[in-house]
Amino acid sequence: MSDAVCSTCPRHCRLAEGETGFCRARQARGGRVECANYGRITSIALDPIEKKPLAFFHPGGRILSVGSYGCNLRCPFCQNDSISQHGEGEVAAQSATPAELADAALSAQMRGTGNLGIAYTYNEPLVGWEFVRDCAREVRARGMLNVLVSNGMAEAAVVEELAPLIDAANIDLKGPSQEYYDWVGGDLAAVRRTIEILHSAGCHVEATTLVVPGRNDAVADIETIASFLASLSPDIPLHVTRFFPHYRLLDVPPTPVDTVRHLAAAARSHLRRVVVGNC
Repeated sequence: MSDAVCSTCPRHCRLAEGETGFCRARQARGGRVECANYGRITSIALDPIEKKPLAFFHPGGRILSVGSYGCNLRCPFCQNDSISQHGEGEVAAQSATPAELADAALSAQMRGTGNLGIAYTYNEPLVGWEFVRDCAREVRARGMLNVLVSNGMAEAAVVEELAPLIDAANIDLKGPSQEYYDWVGGDLAAVRRTIEILHSAGCHVEATTLVVPGRNDAVADIETIASFLASLSPDIPLHVTRFFPHYRLLDVPPTPVDTVRHLAAAARSHLRRVVVGNC
């Protein structure tokens, strides 16, 4: 049997039968690449919507946040490495069907929690996009909302299939250049395209940039990011967020608060809604 090629993200992993891709969440089975983490839940919590972060989408609401395992980036500062940088058998997971999760979200709403629906988050949800799609359909059928929290590095066909089902998204726009994305193992063009597709589909989109000292903390860096978002709409919110040492990036100090605020001010010359985070 010939190798199967994954079409989910720009990596296009070529996998022999039974082999798992770079993301640890997709596997070659029967000559095709399938979602190996389908229905495998590692994290679930009822969060404030602002924690996603979404600052301008149903403020004060809550959202049932669900995560699996795996990610197609290798950010050295990953905040969720305990699940995103692991695969099946390396992390505790329970099984759930899309209908079961949608029922849990509806039950939470009926208890008066203010739950809006489901957020696909914690690890990288797009490496298991088929499960996101199937859950989102069930959530919509129950009259609730779908939120995507993602690094955005997926092929256009994946994003285009999901876009009509997603009500709001926060996409990490991690840096201004492909050089920065080489550092985290990603593709800037794909991320920008994801934001463009979601925005064009009428999805409420917010973006987040984590400011890492010495990597993307120049005014020119944030202005490049803000200018791209403003080219789509100056009303797209940007979260400019403070870095703290984590995972494999422990030798870099936290971003100075003044730096974050200075960069946020620079972004406001392009965007109407800029939010400072972790300060």
